[in-house]
Amino acid sequence: MARIITNYGGLLLAAMGQTLLLALCGLFFACILGLVFGILSVLKNRACNIIATVFVDIIRGVPMIVLAFYVYFAVPMLLNNILHLNTMLGMKGQITFSALQAGTICLALNCGAYMAEIIRAGIESVDKGQMEAARSLGLPYWRAMYRVVLPQAIRTMIPSIINQFIITLKDTSILSVIGFPELVNTAKNVVANTMSAFQVWTIVAVMYLVVITLLSRLAKKVERRLNRGRQ
Repeated sequence: MARIITNYGGLLLAAMGQTLLLALCGLFFACILGLVFGILSVLKNRACNIIATVFVDIIRGVPMIVLAFYVYFAVPMLLNNILHLNTMLGMKGQITFSALQAGTICLALNCGAYMAEIIRAGIESVDKGQMEAARSLGLPYWRAMYRVVLPQAIRTMIPSIINQFIITLKDTSILSVIGFPELVNTAKNVVANTMSAFQVWTIVAVMYLVVITLLSRLAKKVERRLNRGRQ
């Protein structure tokens, strides 16, 4: 195991960096999607509620690996075959997504569906009187939501968002199927070179364990501070 760490430790650490980068990119765009669909789900508008529900149900109902293949292979094919962008725009070659782009889109969609539910629950946890009071002072709905409701909702959402980041970090391992050089994909290559599956996967498991344990402790620490702040 010491030989593997010496020879491939830097490569595995770089792969963990790629894993964290992908998870952060996915979470960033997932927060945007989650905010949009989370707010749509709490609006007093049936059409908006239906749009949010359909998005959440479809994305949560599709396995992550299927979504990864769909985004990486099917979407570029759809753009090339239906939109004919190559001819219309005078572009050469085919439209393709890099593994990072496809992975980010896939994680953003998957995580965004869960973030929408987190944000919806956070908004609904704020007393309805807060919105009514803000509106009675003359604030438009969206400004009241931005200035009054969301700041209070975020306090309750932060621990759940950190936990969702942990889940997203673990989900990045699925994206090895599209060739993204994250930790699992890199570990497969190391195993192929060394024929030492037990040692390599033990090292990978420990690396995931350390990162996820630190994030879990951070989530618990933030939750304790928020609970003290409410008392």
